[in-house]
Amino acid sequence: MGTSEQQKPALMASVSGLRGTVGGSLTPDVVVRYVGAFAGWVSETTGAARPTIVLGRDGRAGGQLIRDLVVSSLRAGGCDVMDLGVVTTPTVGLMVGELRADGGLVVTASHNPAEWNGLKPITAEGRAPSPADAGVLLERFRNGLARVVGHDRYGDERRDGTAVDRHVDRVLTALEKIGVAEKARGARFKVVVDSVNCSGARVMARLLEALNCKVTHLNKSVDGVFPHMPEPTAEHLTDLCEKVGAAKADIGLAQDPDADRLAIIDGSGRYIGEEYTLALSAMSLLGSMGGRAKGARLAANLSTSRMIDDVASEYGARVVRTAVGEANVVMGMRDYGCVLGGEGNGGVVWADVVSIRDSVGAAGLVLGLMARTGRSVRELVDAIPAYAMVKRKVVLKPGLAERAIERVNDAFPDAERDTQDGLRVDFESPSGGGSAWLHVRASNTEPILRLIVEAPTRADADAIIEDAQHSIGG
Repeated sequence: MGTSEQQKPALMASVSGLRGTVGGSLTPDVVVRYVGAFAGWVSETTGAARPTIVLGRDGRAGGQLIRDLVVSSLRAGGCDVMDLGVVTTPTVGLMVGELRADGGLVVTASHNPAEWNGLKPITAEGRAPSPADAGVLLERFRNGLARVVGHDRYGDERRDGTAVDRHVDRVLTALEKIGVAEKARGARFKVVVDSVNCSGARVMARLLEALNCKVTHLNKSVDGVFPHMPEPTAEHLTDLCEKVGAAKADIGLAQDPDADRLAIIDGSGRYIGEEYTLALSAMSLLGSMGGRAKGARLAANLSTSRMIDDVASEYGARVVRTAVGEANVVMGMRDYGCVLGGEGNGGVVWADVVSIRDSVGAAGLVLGLMARTGRSVRELVDAIPAYAMVKRKVVLKPGLAERAIERVNDAFPDAERDTQDGLRVDFESPSGGGSAWLHVRASNTEPILRLIVEAPTRADADAIIEDAQHSIGG
């Protein structure tokens, strides 16, 4: 094997699904084996002798060929396939429920670069599998336990063209329920959108049209050719920021390829950071609930900014913290009856819409907030206490993560502790200007520790993360 072959990224098979490089680790054989394992897993978990699977893809180039492999493998596994075409991940989750299907699959590599693709499983409940359930699926895949039936039991393939409209209708119904749909229509916001030429383009366009927005839509062709790196972070959205400022727009919205994340640009063309997507969505929903907001619950993972706690406390609500990962957040929402959940990467789960992170529902909430309050994005952001967040990776020898976390624990003896996902410690910041926290967790795929600190000032955050790394010895 040549050097170039050795340097190809490895296949990423995890509880979140499957990702690899096309022409590299994501081979046709890998796709067929994973889908066969998925077919058997769905049949076993639902008891369906002939499961119905909802299928969608994010639109990235080359996805049609993987889609064809998936359809053939599902049918060979005795599953009927309802193909939605190019749609968002939350659209697939919503349609699993709408069609009372037994599960869903999305051909997507989420925010990964163009050479990547993958598969994301969805349960009969229209959500990401729990870590335990996903672990069973992963073991089936690794052990080669594919479901294959005789030719007389092959599944059928059908198409459905209603998914985008159903998704938009669900968001509009939820906005009407909290009394902001008409306010948003009356505001006639000027919006610039970047859909990175993928699945979010059509559904976002239809929502904004339904809300009477004046839209400049960048990268909406759905041909899967990325105009820039697809993760919606500041360094990749410079063109969108410039367009928002030049157009004197009210807001800019950026989606990733499968449209489960939303980044926001304020009216001056400034990227506000994905942590604010959840905080603003929570402010919108709780502020529209009136007295019902008191005692309401929200869910966020341990690495998400405490801005969500500040917003919740303003309305008498509380935040349930979960382990990192969309599935864990959704499980927390289910267990505690949360009205909203999410993560600091721009992923928002609105219980009244779909149990998957959804950029479309989040966009509706933020526009509704602007319309209800009459405030700009910048004014809304400025109303939330600001914090400094610092992230770092520490490379460790295999097997040393647990001891390293123990050392961090010993270094903060007076802190409050949460050990459901590594270690999170909450304590008074070094300068005494408020609370700070540190979350340390081991990577599931690499021999590294991930450290995240949030504090009232950057100086405090830097000092805390240096202390933590010193305690580890890294």
